[in-house]
Amino acid sequence: MRKTLGWLLSLVVLIGTMGAAGFTAQAATAAGPSAATDIKDEILAIPGMSLIEEKPYPGYRFFVLNYEQPVDHRNPSKGTFKQRLTLLHKDVSRPTVFYTSGYNVNTNPRRSEPTTIVDGNQVSLEYRFFTPSRPDPANWANLDIWQAASDQHRIFTALKKIYNKNWLATGGSKGGMTATYYERYYPRDMDGVVAYVAPNDVVNKEDSAYDRFFTKVGTKECRDKLNAVQREALVRREPLEAKYTAAAAQNGWTFTTVGNLDKAYEAVVLDYVWAFWQYSLLADCASIPAAATASDQEIWNSIDTISGFSAYADQGLEMYTPYYYQAGTQLGSPDIKQPHLAGLSRYGYQPPRSFVPRDIPMTFQPGVMANVDNWVKHNANQMLFVYGQNDPWGAEPFHLGYGVRDSYVMIAPGANHGANVAKLQEGEKALATQKILQWAGVAPAAALADAGRATPLAKPDATLDQKDQEREPQLRP
Repeated sequence: MRKTLGWLLSLVVLIGTMGAAGFTAQAATAAGPSAATDIKDEILAIPGMSLIEEKPYPGYRFFVLNYEQPVDHRNPSKGTFKQRLTLLHKDVSRPTVFYTSGYNVNTNPRRSEPTTIVDGNQVSLEYRFFTPSRPDPANWANLDIWQAASDQHRIFTALKKIYNKNWLATGGSKGGMTATYYERYYPRDMDGVVAYVAPNDVVNKEDSAYDRFFTKVGTKECRDKLNAVQREALVRREPLEAKYTAAAAQNGWTFTTVGNLDKAYEAVVLDYVWAFWQYSLLADCASIPAAATASDQEIWNSIDTISGFSAYADQGLEMYTPYYYQAGTQLGSPDIKQPHLAGLSRYGYQPPRSFVPRDIPMTFQPGVMANVDNWVKHNANQMLFVYGQNDPWGAEPFHLGYGVRDSYVMIAPGANHGANVAKLQEGEKALATQKILQWAGVAPAAALADAGRATPLAKPDATLDQKDQEREPQLRP
């Protein structure tokens, strides 16, 4: 929807032929639906939309909803499934932000950064095949980025009739990828896209960018410290796997999908350095133990805190099966060298196939990511990509080439996978805020004239604005 809509509202007072009451009635009619119409009734009047629950929140209405979607958008006769979404309703006169995490949807009121900046409504969508938004029976061939983009398109088309002001798409990590893919397949829907820390694995077998990243991120002192702990965890494999066996028994962890406890243990250990830079800051290096003098328990605690020993148990993998399936069929996944582990690693970086049950068939589709990358590089229009300087996923970012219009790539200095507009350098922060307001159609005149005067329109809210960042191993963006 790349059109600048100019609305000319002319209020003509016909003196002598229209009284004040008549004028008021005419103005109310021009404004749209009656104020007496409850927004919940309007939403539930949409065919296929149903209410799960409404949760009160001051200044908003918050709904948890189901929307009936085709299992296969190319062949709707193959059946439907219910896809969960939430709606944080501010006012139909405000812009709307379409937020995607790429995973499950949070069913508590939350507000993304663009929603705060534009003081708008927010629609948040659960990605297809993440339970409970999964067809039954599940034909995994219907889990791809085009089908997911088509889910968004149908919801946008339905809700646009109610929320008819500007729309922005946003999301972080896999959610940022999702917002980008949506723009690629349905470029006329949104008025702007803000994609945070979105990886762009164009050629799945070429991952040298990650290897280069890990030779220069942070400081040499911190890199050496992390590498030493990771190496020591493999040197002490036997006593630490004994701890892992005990923890598995205590927590009921099993390892059918990955194969055995040894493979799971090594996968967790090989996550360690990546996960540190994904979630931590350079200053956090002070908390890493000195490997040479650390006890087994200290090594265990550090690995568990940063990587998480539950991650590759069946119970940890099950929730993320849809992600690993996509990584192994379209999205791609990193395969870094880690030369400091030479002679100690038995399996190397295990591919996504290792983390998906064997009864789910997987075939990688080369060229899908290259198609998106090429489209963004030459067709991006009103798109903003934000990355963290010290985030491993930013080693393969989206780039902009000739033909793009009003689009930007910005890097937050020293930031990790939680990079956002607020963490950018002042000049870029001001420009990004200005553009988000402009794309949403709510930029004050002062902000349009001077980006330095662009600020978020909504007041901060500690509950709404908190970031629910899930613990994700390095293979999950």
